[in-house]
Amino acid sequence: MKKIVLLVFTLSLMACGGSKGVRTSKKVMKGDWTLTNITFSEEGPYKLTLLNDENKECFEGSTWKFIPNNNTGTYSINGVGCSSGDRYFIFTIAEIDEATGLYDFLLKPTDAKGKSETNKGFRLKLASLSESDMQWQQTTSVDGKPFVITMNFSKINVE
Repeated sequence: MKKIVLLVFTLSLMACGGSKGVRTSKKVMKGDWTLTNITFSEEGPYKLTLLNDENKECFEGSTWKFIPNNNTGTYSINGVGCSSGDRYFIFTIAEIDEATGLYDFLLKPTDAKGKSETNKGFRLKLASLSESDMQWQQTTSVDGKPFVITMNFSKINVE
């Protein structure tokens, strides 16, 4: 009986803890980042609103803080002609590649108390992650063809 209880306890810990790849990625992601630039997979004069918030120019230079132990964060936009200020979000991770530990995640805008007005989020791919750089990709459709938005981040205060 003790062996069964121990086995069930061990399996439940493993299920709740997430994989080593996700835990490692979340540890690296933790902290403050700057969204340095945004690129599109196709050339052209695209005017996109990102995360139902602001345009590309407003997001470039924004600062982001990730708190992985509770899957929350903030970003702050401060640009001329932009709606400046802090925004809040939660993110949920769904691992896709055990070998790299990189994953898709859902970023959901919230208010300061963690409540979402629409309960809708944005699916993003963590394309690369290091101690100093991070890249997200979001695939959407333009004229019926895949269109990839790439967001490049640099870590602030890399130790």
